[in-house]
Amino acid sequence: MSSKVMTAAVLGLNCELVEVEADTTPMLPKFFIVGLPDKSVDESKERVRSAIKNSGFKMPRAKITINLAPADLRKEGPAYDLPIAVSILLTTKQLFLAESIAKPEKQIFIGELALNGRLRPVNGVLSVCLAAKEQGIKNIYLPHRNAAEATLIKGLNIYPCKNLSQLVKHLSGKDLIKPFVIKKETLLEKSTLMSIYDMAYVKGQHHVKRALEIAAAGSHNVLLSGPPGAGKTLLAKTMASILPAMTTAESLEVTRVYSVAGILPNNKPLITDRPFRSPHHTASGVAVTIAR
Repeated sequence: MSSKVMTAAVLGLNCELVEVEADTTPMLPKFFIVGLPDKSVDESKERVRSAIKNSGFKMPRAKITINLAPADLRKEGPAYDLPIAVSILLTTKQLFLAESIAKPEKQIFIGELALNGRLRPVNGVLSVCLAAKEQGIKNIYLPHRNAAEATLIKGLNIYPCKNLSQLVKHLSGKDLIKPFVIKKETLLEKSTLMSIYDMAYVKGQHHVKRALEIAAAGSHNVLLSGPPGAGKTLLAKTMASILPAMTTAESLEVTRVYSVAGILPNNKPLITDRPFRSPHHTASGVAVTIAR
């Protein structure tokens, strides 16, 4: 018997949906993952095996084949743990979906599993939710710590899960998880960093301030030149305090970058402050663009 659930592969800032197919064959116990997985995906076999066992379920004593389609797309990261575990439980008939639960093809599962079945947060959730909405999928099951970030995309049902057992109970209709809701004030909360780097606090440097104000008003570039300690970096940091607030589209784009890079703060799901980057003057082009 085989089963299929949906997940997603993060490719830079973009995302592509991935089918996770599971099949069992009566023979010596083996576990294979095919579909161009990287090392972290291949290692999910041990995480999934332990998570299923420690959550009160049984790993089948048979050959297990997991196919990640499309097979020509590189699969990276531990976010495939949860969909692999769910597909195995469906295949072995340890999980029966309740009538009120949508089909697995109409839901997305994403998350890393700890050995005890607990769900750990993953990167790129915002891009996954955008891809799901574009494909008409409304139900997203993910780690609890990623829920606030996912609610930025309207029209989706975000189900935060603490562990594998809680998810199975929900899908079975025994103990339903309520969709995650976050207050708008929490999303729009300003950070204290911007209040520290305010141009009004900088004493002197009136000609430089004037140049920065003109550049900010007309969206021009600025070249700051001077000896070390003259205040070039400080003034550059304070320039963000006189720029207009980011639009919703700009905030989402910056948040997607933070999410994929894994630097999105836990208490701030939406980045509303304009980012400041200060690469060293000796950095190469490759280092600045983070090419690999």
